[in-house]
Amino acid sequence: MKDVTFLYPQFFWLFALLPLAIGWYIWKRKQQTATLSISTINGFKAAPSLLAKLKPVLFALRLLALSCLIVALARPRTVDINSKTRTTQGIDIVMAMDVSGSMLAKDLKPNRLEALKEVAEEFVDNRPNDRIGLVVYAGESYTKTPVTTDKPLIKQAIESVQYDDRVLQDGTGIGVGLATAINRLKESKAKSRIIILLTDGVNNSGFIDPRMAADIAKEYGIKVYTIGIGTNGKALFPIGKNRFTGEWQFRMMDVQIDEALMKEIAKKTDGTYFRATSNSKLKEIYDEINKLEKTEIEEQKFYNYDEKFRPWVWVAFGLLLAEVIARKTIYRSFI
Repeated sequence: MKDVTFLYPQFFWLFALLPLAIGWYIWKRKQQTATLSISTINGFKAAPSLLAKLKPVLFALRLLALSCLIVALARPRTVDINSKTRTTQGIDIVMAMDVSGSMLAKDLKPNRLEALKEVAEEFVDNRPNDRIGLVVYAGESYTKTPVTTDKPLIKQAIESVQYDDRVLQDGTGIGVGLATAINRLKESKAKSRIIILLTDGVNNSGFIDPRMAADIAKEYGIKVYTIGIGTNGKALFPIGKNRFTGEWQFRMMDVQIDEALMKEIAKKTDGTYFRATSNSKLKEIYDEINKLEKTEIEEQKFYNYDEKFRPWVWVAFGLLLAEVIARKTIYRSFI
């Protein structure tokens, strides 16, 4: 009876009638056998036979049969549920990450870039039904991964992101980073298309004006969430590598983020600007974006029922048949 449910459990209330049937049987039991009045029974005294002792078994068989019929009426069955989900309103997302040298600043732990990578991977895990792409930029930009549903590939790409001035010219080209992300989404057929644009500085490189890029995003109906990463005040910034050890050297410097520009880009594209001043705040921002951008999912469930009432009916039939046979044979002339 494991994992069995009942379609009509209200039939179990019929079990309340069985004690009444037992009481009626006990009360009427003496009237069910023939009686003979004589002056004395001394000549008939004898131990009751085994057959006489077993006669109540007939009534027990009937009760068991009725019990089985009640269980059958309750319709026991097992169910196998198969679920099928379908994305009815998918979202295409491109994360545009600033990978300039300043992203090695240590106001977030262990540094801005590593903190961002950890949070971005968690964000990917929380978007199982969306396509996600990755664009990295500094003074220049390129597409590291186009929009795809291959989440392990995206997470591997995020994990491999690092600052390398041999690949990208150092600087902060917000305009070129945003333009490259737009280029990844402009042909998308998704119902909703968004860009998460993150920077920790001021636009000082590239040949594309960030405001012009924002106008293009608006024209394509692409929403841009902008994030400024960096603490308020001063932070340890990398100033170069030690020529003997090859290790980065750091110095306290003022944190400068063009928040006015980032707010303007977000407002123009119906997005939102966020400021991440710590690891926890950065995580909260990505959680908030995750809540703001919901994907509509249609779930279909298929129920396969396996009816279990038939064996109970057959058992009830067998018990009743056994009672009738016994009553018509060995108990037929029993007094």
